[in-house]
Amino acid sequence: MKKPSERTGDYGISDLLGLGSQSARKNYYPALQKQIEELEQERNRYKWLFEMALHGIFQGDLRGGFLACNPAMAKICGYSSPQDLQARVIRLREQLFCSASEFDTLRQELLDSGSISAREIRLSRADNTAVDVAITLLRRPDLGPEVVEAFVADISERVQARKELVQINADLECRVKDRTQALQDANVGLHFQIAEREKAERELVIAAEAAADANRSKDKYLAAASHDLLQPLNAARLTISALQDSALPAEEARMVHQVHRALEGAEDLLADLLDISKLDQKAMVPDLALTDIAALAKGLGQEFESVAANAGIGLRVRTIPALAKTDQRMLTRILRNLLSNAFRYTRSGRVLLALRARHDSLRIEVWDTGVGIEESKLQDIFTEFHQLLPQGTGGRQGAGLGLAIVDRMVSVLGYQMDVVSRPGRGSRFSLQLPIERHTVASKIEQPLAAALPGFAGTRVLVIDNEPAVLESMKLLLERWGCLVITCPDEHQALEYLQQAEDLPAAMLADYHLDDEKTGWQAIEAVRRLLGKRLPAALVTADCSYELRKQMRVHHLPILNKPVKPNRLRALLTSLLSEN
Repeated sequence: MKKPSERTGDYGISDLLGLGSQSARKNYYPALQKQIEELEQERNRYKWLFEMALHGIFQGDLRGGFLACNPAMAKICGYSSPQDLQARVIRLREQLFCSASEFDTLRQELLDSGSISAREIRLSRADNTAVDVAITLLRRPDLGPEVVEAFVADISERVQARKELVQINADLECRVKDRTQALQDANVGLHFQIAEREKAERELVIAAEAAADANRSKDKYLAAASHDLLQPLNAARLTISALQDSALPAEEARMVHQVHRALEGAEDLLADLLDISKLDQKAMVPDLALTDIAALAKGLGQEFESVAANAGIGLRVRTIPALAKTDQRMLTRILRNLLSNAFRYTRSGRVLLALRARHDSLRIEVWDTGVGIEESKLQDIFTEFHQLLPQGTGGRQGAGLGLAIVDRMVSVLGYQMDVVSRPGRGSRFSLQLPIERHTVASKIEQPLAAALPGFAGTRVLVIDNEPAVLESMKLLLERWGCLVITCPDEHQALEYLQQAEDLPAAMLADYHLDDEKTGWQAIEAVRRLLGKRLPAALVTADCSYELRKQMRVHHLPILNKPVKPNRLRALLTSLLSEN
């Protein structure tokens, strides 16, 4: 055996570099040994990074296959190990790249520029499927003319997400297109509907205007007709009242009574039609004023005394001191309608009008012992043209407007009303309204006072442009003992007074006279001539709110036609009490 010093031709590269264990130089180069160890450590570190990298790294020849690769690259391409990948892929162009033309493009670009950064391509896997990657290539001419180093990132999920996003966008665009088309179709339909609706609205406006014109014409006709109808009715009523006060044979008295009832029915129907028309048109405005409700109730009681006597029915009025701010005419009309119904549907027994205090409110109750109303029909009695009276019960049938008017007037005034009734036992209508506790007595509007017995020798001036009304009024007043002076206009009244020795104690004038003159003008002219405030009142068929408001300023009472004798007696008594 040779000695180590004798081995001259059997040295490796490490031995030549002084790294071999048998090198004679090893012990003489400690610094070189340290550097070699550091290089080894650096090599191991980079080797670890190369093998543990998450992205694929490989070194290859563009004209051949892989020179080296890491496990991540093998995993991306679907191979079990780097060695398996290197052994099976010997041509990058045909075996690694899915598109040979794409490889050629990349090769030429790499040869021209030296590097390619983050290019998205598709590589072929071991199972012949494709994988999407982002590849960065660096040319290494120092290692060979077409040697490259590559860094590969698997972007399959990103590409798939992008594809899904593109598909979602495409679906959304398709849906938007469909929705846009649907909206356009709906918009076309909507425009058509709007056009049709506008056309219908225009037609409705035209129809409403026509209806309004018709209503205005109807109101004008009713107003004119009412005045024209009420004048002869008023004359007939006054004549019949005068005949009733006369001593007639039984048969003639019965006929006069029948005519009286027929006239009452015509008057009530006409008044109801006018009130319903005004209420429907919302033309009836409350004229609120402080009113003595007790006096109003007593006046109604006196008005219905003759009705109760003729029907053989008892009538009681129970009052308490009570003041309320209300429309006296409307409240009177409400209570008059309730009392009329009570007498109409009561064949025996009694009727009661009572005032009852309830804290800060007042209840006005109308009781009767009439036929009563079934509970199921209590709501129907306030509808127009509803006949409260059942068939075969007798009594005078109305037009079915009285309670409808009551209900609407109560609503206009803002009051509350309730009804309690038992068939065969009678009914109770109650009205609740606020009352005033602290008032000045001079401000109270008093209802027409009760008539005092006897007007013998009392001079009364009556002005009316209707001869029949003048004649009837004169006949009735003369039956009461009055001395009546009748004149058709202001001019004749003034001529008479200028020559008369005895002046009238009171004056009654129709509002609408000839030549567009008014009764108020006639009253003022007479007062100027006499030099004093002669007690006077208007007797007119005009029931308008404007007239009542105007005359209220002048403190001039109004009695509406057709004139009821009891109310006329009360009015005359009230006027004479001013002297």
